[in-house]
Amino acid sequence: MLHFIIRQCYSAIVKSTNIKADLYRYFGKTDKASFAKALRIPGFEFTLFFRLAVEWSKYSFLGVLARHHYPKLFVRYGFQIPRATKIGKGLRISHFGGVVINYNATLGVNCYLSHNVTIGQVLAGSKMGCPHIGNRVWIGPGAVLVGNISIGDDVLIAGNAFVNEDVPAGSMVIGNPAKVISNANATQGYITHIAEF
Repeated sequence: MLHFIIRQCYSAIVKSTNIKADLYRYFGKTDKASFAKALRIPGFEFTLFFRLAVEWSKYSFLGVLARHHYPKLFVRYGFQIPRATKIGKGLRISHFGGVVINYNATLGVNCYLSHNVTIGQVLAGSKMGCPHIGNRVWIGPGAVLVGNISIGDDVLIAGNAFVNEDVPAGSMVIGNPAKVISNANATQGYITHIAEF
């Protein structure tokens, strides 16, 4: 029933550049059929309600609906991304569960999150704070990014990497502890359907 209501609001919803870009990342299209299909993908459904809860007034129909449904998706899908988190347009989460992002972290545009990713805070010391992630960053399964670090644009972070140091743009990060390898084409073939609108 909820998905039926949301599909009926398609025209209003895709006026949001963020939601339109998120949808585009999955299929390279933003038509109503792609929207209906994307609603069956846990990552897109979660991101959709995240955007609605952030962008729509708490007094609007969609705002009320989103604020009611969004917390339930934390439990259903295992995504823990607070509404206060700053996330650029074109986010893609393709797999079910295990994504935890601290509300002080920031993500750029056209990023990709795999399952079991943690983007967390360090509470003391020289790295106290949260990661700031650039544009077109691909984060593999089981990766952990912690502390006040900066991840440049076009970075690929391999599965199970532990990252607590700055990473320059155009790099690949592997291992635990992380090893940074310069690679200008690190995300080529990984970041697909880039939303440029």
